[in-house]
Amino acid sequence: MQLLALALYHQDGTKTPRVLRFRPGRLNILTGESETGKTGVLDVVDYCLGRSKPGLPDNPIDQTVGWYALLAEFRDGRRMVLARPRPSGSSTNEAFVRSGDQTLSLPRANELKVNSNAAALRSEVSAHLGIEDFRFQPPAGAARYSFDVSVAQAALFCFQNQDEIAAKKTLFHRQTEDGMEQAIKDTLPYFLGAAGPEQALRQYRLGEARREVRTAQRKLDASLRQREVLDTNGITLLRLAQDEGLLSDVPAAPDADAVQALLRKALTVAPLAPVTSDIGDRRQELNEERRTLREQLQEYDAALATVDRWQRRSFDFTGELHLQVDRLKTLNLLGPERDHNTDVCPMCTQPLEHPDPSALDIARLTSRLSEELEEAVGVQPVRQEHRRALQAQRDDLAERLKLNGVFLKELMASDENMVRLQEQHLRAAHLQGRIAQSLAHDGRPSNDISQQRNMLASAQDVVTALEEQTANDDVPAETERRLADIAADITPWARRLKLGQSSAPNEAGISFSQLSVVIRRPQGRLPQERVGSAKNYIGYHLVAHLALHTYLRRHHRPVPSFLMLDQPTQAFFPSKPRDASTIPDADWSTVTEYFRLLHDVAELNQGDLQIIVCDHANLPDDWFQEAVIGNWRPDNDGTRNALIPPDWLH
Repeated sequence: MQLLALALYHQDGTKTPRVLRFRPGRLNILTGESETGKTGVLDVVDYCLGRSKPGLPDNPIDQTVGWYALLAEFRDGRRMVLARPRPSGSSTNEAFVRSGDQTLSLPRANELKVNSNAAALRSEVSAHLGIEDFRFQPPAGAARYSFDVSVAQAALFCFQNQDEIAAKKTLFHRQTEDGMEQAIKDTLPYFLGAAGPEQALRQYRLGEARREVRTAQRKLDASLRQREVLDTNGITLLRLAQDEGLLSDVPAAPDADAVQALLRKALTVAPLAPVTSDIGDRRQELNEERRTLREQLQEYDAALATVDRWQRRSFDFTGELHLQVDRLKTLNLLGPERDHNTDVCPMCTQPLEHPDPSALDIARLTSRLSEELEEAVGVQPVRQEHRRALQAQRDDLAERLKLNGVFLKELMASDENMVRLQEQHLRAAHLQGRIAQSLAHDGRPSNDISQQRNMLASAQDVVTALEEQTANDDVPAETERRLADIAADITPWARRLKLGQSSAPNEAGISFSQLSVVIRRPQGRLPQERVGSAKNYIGYHLVAHLALHTYLRRHHRPVPSFLMLDQPTQAFFPSKPRDASTIPDADWSTVTEYFRLLHDVAELNQGDLQIIVCDHANLPDDWFQEAVIGNWRPDNDGTRNALIPPDWLH
């Protein structure tokens, strides 16, 4: 798969699309000033291959474009248009896909309608590339998900952003994103040809078989532990049964069969039940009698209190009557004064408004009070007799209440003994329930453990057979061997660029475990990050990817046949140069050698590899100018050339 054209369509669809043409099988150079959109070309191509997020900055590209379209051609001559709309949010899965022969070209703006999605787009591209339809299954127990191998992983080997090509520790596109490093490790063996769907399927089946072995082993271990627990539990139950009187003469160390027999015997023994009696009813009767006696006793106490209260009041009343009668009896001492006129004051002889009582009236009152006093005194003996009767009845009730308490105390003592017997009966019955439950759990067929041993042996046989099948599928070793073949190109090209640590006898290669370049020296391996200087980081990225793609093309592996590089010469210019071609003191000889290597590797692959470079450099050499597909610098009239046409910004 190589790229023929990239098109950007304006949002309103009326302006002429911005089309960037590529030359297949050759070096393509897009040169120009900074901030002209060169870096965006790589992001747009990556987005058109199925990424959900375009990764474009909020600049004129994202603000003016409505659709992005990529025209690609495959080895068999078939072509595809892969178009994606500008997402309305942070991402989108919408897509437009069209396939055809060599006459297929970019669509018109009004033809771009969503007819697919990103997943279907990746699936169609993968099929055209020849990526086999299989799902990568991570090893058993790995904390990651399975995924379908597609162009989404293959494209990771085709791009080098500006910051990626100068990275110290990483080598591949998006390697620092979550999960991407592991995805590269999972799929690199397949894309190199060190592993295929068959190996992946065998590895998956081997993982499943090993999981079955672990499951069978856990079940067998659990059964053995349960058997051991049951044996120990059986001995314990025998001792308890002996303590509760269900068994006697239990051996000190009975075997498993004896344990089972004795436990079954314990189930046949009826536990000693407490003697039934009417203690509960008798206790209830005594409690009822006690409550009644207390109520009656309270009534007699209240009656006695009432009698005593009336007796005291009677004494007070008769005493007062005696005093008043004694005072009135003094009237008998009067002489002629007895007949005094009570209407006149005896002192001043003046008439009284209210006449005084006469002596005769007072005499009559005295006589009446004397009669009442005699009646009150006569009642006293009757009242005292009534009180003695009440007291006698109250004493009888108190005696009966005392006797009731004695009976209750005797019943409580008897009841405690009954409770002890009842508790013993309940313990024995509960123990028999435990014995029955234990025998029920242990009532499985005796060949269960043997059956589980057979299942474990069968699962182990399957693992052994699969391990024999996969013995020749030493994917890591085969991957390292193929990476060694790639290193055969990396080393001479590194020496050609005079990169650090590249001189003989040192050899450079790609580390599968670290996914970076490593220098193999007699004194030990040197990781890429310790080589030092941006020139070396970029140089080793450059030669590693060139060697990788040369290997992929040589062995016809299903990876897109293009390599896109952004700013591979950035180490030789000041930070963010406006136009590198105007910098007189740059290391132009080294820059020339970098581009010359790119040109030569494209020629070496004889049309099977397309290299696309976006850079500030613009060399005057004929071979360089022949590779230029765009020069985004102002024209003589000052017209600005960039990815977005100037008229789109007005």
